[in-house]
Amino acid sequence: MVRTDVVVIGAGAAGLMCAFTAAARGRRVLLLDHANKAGKKILMSGGGRCNFTNMYTEPGNFLSANPHFCKSALARYTQWDFIEMVTRHGVPYHEKKLGQLFCDNKASDILGMLLDECQQAGVDLRLNTVMQSVERSEDGYLLLASTGEIICQSLVVATGGLSIPTLGASGFGYQIARQFGHTVLPTRAGLVPFTITEPQLKGMCEELSGTSVEDCLVSCNGQSFRENILFTHRGLSGPAILQVSSYWQPGDAIEINLLPHLSLVEWLNEQRHERPNTELKTLLGELFTRKMAGLLAEHWFTSRPLKQYSPDELEEVAQKLGNWRLVPAGTEGYRTAEVTLGGVDTREVSSKTMESQKAPGLYFVGEVLDVTGHLGGFNFQWAWASGYAAAQYV
Repeated sequence: MVRTDVVVIGAGAAGLMCAFTAAARGRRVLLLDHANKAGKKILMSGGGRCNFTNMYTEPGNFLSANPHFCKSALARYTQWDFIEMVTRHGVPYHEKKLGQLFCDNKASDILGMLLDECQQAGVDLRLNTVMQSVERSEDGYLLLASTGEIICQSLVVATGGLSIPTLGASGFGYQIARQFGHTVLPTRAGLVPFTITEPQLKGMCEELSGTSVEDCLVSCNGQSFRENILFTHRGLSGPAILQVSSYWQPGDAIEINLLPHLSLVEWLNEQRHERPNTELKTLLGELFTRKMAGLLAEHWFTSRPLKQYSPDELEEVAQKLGNWRLVPAGTEGYRTAEVTLGGVDTREVSSKTMESQKAPGLYFVGEVLDVTGHLGGFNFQWAWASGYAAAQYV
């Protein structure tokens, strides 16, 4: 039997942060993970370059049924605190855009930094350790793992959500939460591509698969994001689509302005005046790829010289390009989702300490909680901040 002060279940971003921060306070920390490697999601994030935080992090970048919950932790461990650690470890990084910070080299630089911090602080990291049961004991928690029994005073659940099951994601954290009387809010895939099954649209997406359209405005349920979109064999992806997917519910329409930087009616009329003999398809070919221009002309408009369009017809063209409305069939689901929406109800957790209000000594950090960030480094910043907050009290 192993006795220790703190057990952290889950060696991902939040678990690693919590483990070394608590150990640096002098706590004996055992960090457990069922995988054969720590931080697998860190390694594949940001296309392998890890978008580790965002310079513009603020509470408004997060979704939760309890929107005030994230404020305390985010204020006590900010993006600048994490950037300081990255700089101290000599990890080179850059801003890609919109405050998104990425490693210059690869994501393993961030994972290496976190593991170095764990080693320096004396964290006992054990991989390939499957948790079988968790129970209350006289002075804390009794855990039965594949390696034997463990007794601890404080137990931190940093198990993540359900996204990307191939990396080992499971609902174990939700299971522990329910066991100790917590409400787990309905979960669903977030930051995820849309699938489209409507035949004509699906055909268009298939033909344009791999085509990216820069600077689109995508809206749904009162939320709008201005970024790239990407056509796929199965539907639509790209940053603007992933962002809006977190606000989408089955049956909802999304609206896409393919050219938000142009006042379309005005611009089309100008073009008609200046270049009356130019075909609409040719004009669209200057804004999109030639293939996309051809498909738009084929599916949406009958292409002819601009002088043959009446002002009303040009307004229809502008309306279609500036307000493309479609109803996705669904999403790609947890298989490709970057995050899980929903999770442990934060109204039953202390925003200061991350401690359960149902079971003393039980803590929840990271994605297992009902706090989900926008795309762009915000989910990592929540992992760092919530892990740090819990570590001060475990």
